[in-house]
Amino acid sequence: MENIFMPFIISLFLSLILTPPVKKLAIKVGAVDIPKDDRRVHKKPMALMGGLAIYISIITTSLIFLPIDKTLISIIIGGTIILISGIIDDINELSPRKKLLFQIIAAVVLVIGDVKIDAITNPFTKTSNLINLGIFSVPITIFWIVGITNTLNLIDGLDGLAAGVAMISSLSFLAVASKFNYIPVIIMSSIIAGSCLGFLPYNFNPAKIFMGDTGALFLGFMLAALSIEGVMKSVATIAVVVPIIILGVPIFDTTFAIFRRLLNGKSIAEADKGHLHHRLLAMGYSQKKTVLILYSISAIFGISATLIAKTNSKRGVIWAVAIFIITLLLARKMGLMTTKEDNDEHGQD
Repeated sequence: MENIFMPFIISLFLSLILTPPVKKLAIKVGAVDIPKDDRRVHKKPMALMGGLAIYISIITTSLIFLPIDKTLISIIIGGTIILISGIIDDINELSPRKKLLFQIIAAVVLVIGDVKIDAITNPFTKTSNLINLGIFSVPITIFWIVGITNTLNLIDGLDGLAAGVAMISSLSFLAVASKFNYIPVIIMSSIIAGSCLGFLPYNFNPAKIFMGDTGALFLGFMLAALSIEGVMKSVATIAVVVPIIILGVPIFDTTFAIFRRLLNGKSIAEADKGHLHHRLLAMGYSQKKTVLILYSISAIFGISATLIAKTNSKRGVIWAVAIFIITLLLARKMGLMTTKEDNDEHGQD
């Protein structure tokens, strides 16, 4: 219990006391978000770069409680690269290509530190037979890290949403890692959860500061590393499925956004108002209620993933498939995959 409690408290405390001075720094260096279009829910300028407080909190606490080995060093270096790209973007917008370059470099650093997906398990056998990825290990790992890094950033559209979802996801990874007694992963999960909770008093509606790309990209990167170390390296039958379900809110929202934009003939990088939080707001929910609904959905995904991890059998695969089908049906019902024509019809109703 001490493995969880002390790192959690210290990271929470550091994040809590560091956020106000980070806000002052953000305003001083010009890291301020000025609403320019109707996609933004806030109506007044808001300090960005709040993720710097989260970063300092996580890195400091990790150096205190975790063994300083090549895994931790690679996570710190990779995370710092992501942080730098986020700070640059929060002050002066960084092009998508340059962001991607930073993310690929950070992912390669993790691979060098042996944080990579070497094999996956076959869920359709009675024993956990490993399927070695061989030469595909590195590209699959890079794809996963870059993908997860961006998914959290894409849902960071409401006060407290990304920080809360990241906290719930890290607690879910903690629960799964506890099953396998992965102490470093348990500690890291508690550290991430604590830092997010410490940031939330300043970020929950009405927000006083945004985490910006500095925080959203960094937390996404940390969750990607956590998912590889905490779940995908296990021999659990459903090791591949569990992190996808834990990160269900950002992963599914991003996946539906990609399909929606492709169906609309748009670039997948082009922003729109079709994200899950936009749909809930359009249904009449307030910002707070929308965020709390998404917290609840994230928690349901996390609990489901934890239960599936404990079954470690074909039954877990069936549950996972059922979750995917239900999610797909709900997404279609809410219009998360609607095309232009569908939107026009809805607008005429």
